[in-house]
Amino acid sequence: MNSKELSNGILRALAIALGIAILLYFIFKIQSVIVYIAISVVISLTGRPIVRFLRDRLKFNNLVAVAVTMVILLGFIAGLVGLFIPLLVEQGQNLSLLNIDSLQGSIQNLYNQAASHFNMNDLHVQETLKESGLFSTINFALIPELLNAIFSGLGSFSIGLFSVLFISFFFLKDSKLFENSLLALIPDNKINRVKKSIDKIKNLLSRYFVGLVFQITVLFVIYTTGLLIVGVQNAVVIAFLCALINLIPYLGPVIGGLIMILLTMTSNLDASFSDVILPETLYVLIVISVGQLIDNFFSQPIIFSRSVKSHPLEIFLVIIIAGLLFGIVGMVVAIPAYTAIKVILKEFLSDNKIVQSLTKNI
Repeated sequence: MNSKELSNGILRALAIALGIAILLYFIFKIQSVIVYIAISVVISLTGRPIVRFLRDRLKFNNLVAVAVTMVILLGFIAGLVGLFIPLLVEQGQNLSLLNIDSLQGSIQNLYNQAASHFNMNDLHVQETLKESGLFSTINFALIPELLNAIFSGLGSFSIGLFSVLFISFFFLKDSKLFENSLLALIPDNKINRVKKSIDKIKNLLSRYFVGLVFQITVLFVIYTTGLLIVGVQNAVVIAFLCALINLIPYLGPVIGGLIMILLTMTSNLDASFSDVILPETLYVLIVISVGQLIDNFFSQPIIFSRSVKSHPLEIFLVIIIAGLLFGIVGMVVAIPAYTAIKVILKEFLSDNKIVQSLTKNI
């Protein structure tokens, strides 16, 4: 190899590296648009069965079917806004008038009652906490600041919501739009295989996302019914929030349960710990347990076995690995991404024994 070929190789490598760097920078700058498109794909896959039902069973025109589906989705979003916004406004007004010292004293009093009820005085826990100054170091004034930050983000949320709904409408109206855009980058000799993969991925993920809606609905009904029976304030909002958090595999139920218990215990700080707070907390624990038992032994097996068609151990390992690599976001997208990868591997590497073993049910 002479010096000219070597220099040309170096220049080519630098050009490729520069091109990759520019591409990554471009992706970084438009990351919000990519997120909008990803959310729109999920919404279109979730609304796809509704459009097909309206179009094929009720003989609606495609445009009318898409419009009705979007109205249903908008109604669902409006219901969520109507559910949460009044609560946030009410809590914002309360927090703006809140005496932070009074809140700190109420929480200290709740702890004292709990310590007295469980005979924690003998363990010198109270003295240890007083010496550490834990309650004095907690900045309760951050609560109103956090709420103000939420309100300030409503503007960008509105823009994002409009963008997502706009993109979702066209994805539902022209189901081939995203597919055709992708196929434009594929060599002609592989287009048929890619088309088959895309169709299969859309069918599997559509069933998966519909299954997740079913899972949230079941948990929401169980949590709402239980919390209303117990008499917890804002039961509907708490139930929906905890059901939604349950979408995070393995960690979601724990986080949702802790939030439910915390909101229950702090909803009435002036009440007696032994007579009111502790019994309510125990009842809420029972509600959480019933919800999780039904979810683990009924909802999840249906979703995983009938939609993504993967073994529970296989799903567990994929979620754990994705969580270690990419955190909570990785855990949430692990199953859809793994399902898409399996379909692609089966289409292009069907002769491989490992691929045959992993994709035998697809």
